Amino acid sequence: MLPRPVRGVLAALALALAATGCGGGDPASPGGKGPAASGSAPADRVEPLEGAPKPRLPVTVDSADGKPVTVTSTDRIVPLSGSLSEIVFTLGLGGQVVARDVTATFEQADDLPVVTRGHDVSAESVLSLKPTLVLADTTTGPAEAVAQIRDAGVPLVTVKAAKSLADVGTRIDAVSAALGVRAAGDELKKRTESRIAAVQKDIPEPGEGKKPRVAFLYLRGSASVYLLGGGESGAASLLEAAGAVDAGKESGLTKDFTAITSEALAKAAPDAILVMTKGLQSVDGIDGLVKIPGVAQTPAGMDRRVVSIDDGVMLNYGPRTDQVLKSLVDQLYANGG
Repeated sequence: MLPRPVRGVLAALALALAATGCGGGDPASPGGKGPAASGSAPADRVEPLEGAPKPRLPVTVDSADGKPVTVTSTDRIVPLSGSLSEIVFTLGLGGQVVARDVTATFEQADDLPVVTRGHDVSAESVLSLKPTLVLADTTTGPAEAVAQIRDAGVPLVTVKAAKSLADVGTRIDAVSAALGVRAAGDELKKRTESRIAAVQKDIPEPGEGKKPRVAFLYLRGSASVYLLGGGESGAASLLEAAGAVDAGKESGLTKDFTAITSEALAKAAPDAILVMTKGLQSVDGIDGLVKIPGVAQTPAGMDRRVVSIDDGVMLNYGPRTDQVLKSLVDQLYANGG
């Protein structure tokens, strides 16, 4: 059994990953100067729809936590996760966002004050900005902070956390409904789904007809946290959409994450390893990655076959999912799959 402090870190990381889809700007993400894997990467900016939509208010929507919420103004919006900020900005209402979570790392949000860190929401900081609407994921916390914001009379709408490609459209629907811009939501959903389909259409056939096995590793070197993703990590849907197999899930790991062991990696036997860019940097790049026990003995480690995608978008399952998928496909099949 893992020591209690390590188990606590794993639990906290699992919650953070669920809340932000492993979003970027993770305060636990150390810097690093190790080499990153080559390949295309999504630009860290969003592409808003043409023309800012005019919200049709008031609207009453069902929050994902079961509470009906009436929204009368979107003049001052505070999204409590990077992925929710991404949707708001892409819908064309970024000019009305007055603060951001630390995981909102895209260019258009750079100048906004950081008032929260996903699972360390400061109700006082949020309320000091006099928001007219707060958006949160169902995993945003602590619960006391969420309750304090609501008790102050601020409309707070929660959205089901993203776990798979199927969540892209439902999250856009939920956010656009809360903002009173359903037509813009329909347009954005159609655009996003069309772009994802276009990427999937061009996925190469795997070499020898065998789908590549890819293990998702969550790495935070300075904290000595090395996790292997399982069926609930959020990566399975993305990998399957890219024509690959989630090696952790396929090897029988049903929960979100488990500590990396040589035995677990040997059973997963990945042909490639998927990591977030800051995680790879935190272990000093590929040279450091293959020093993690068991990695060098996998087919991926022996071939040094690593796919690296920016933390800020990798598992958001939002409007930039097509870019994430394209980056994954480009790197995974760079040498013929």
